[in-house]
Amino acid sequence: MSNSYKNAFYAPTGTSAEIIYTCPAQTTTIFQTLQLTNISGNKNVTVSITDQSAGPVTYTIAYIEMSGPTISNLLKGSIVLEEGDKLNIATSVTSGISGTASLLETTRVYIAETGGPS
Repeated sequence: MSNSYKNAFYAPTGTSAEIIYTCPAQTTTIFQTLQLTNISGNKNVTVSITDQSAGPVTYTIAYIEMSGPTISNLLKGSIVLEEGDKLNIATSVTSGISGTASLLETTRVYIAETGGPS
């Protein structure tokens, strides 16, 4: 097993749902935070998860109306994704908003240690 701490960054290119993270094969991912920053203006943000094992089915997990300037963590607890699941974000306006998600990937693939004396 291998653990890897990562960030997934968000800068919208449109107002429809955008995939910001897809859980890799043979991996479970735990999201700790999803922080969004709104520099100015009013924006509506919807966060959803697409569960591949359910068909796929998309579930809304967070919604916020942000007036800037403000920073908000949209996750009120950890979120777990299984392989193939997707984290999506949609915003009503594309300018002046960005974000980052902090996550831990745990993979079932063995990665041999390299280097060091043998």
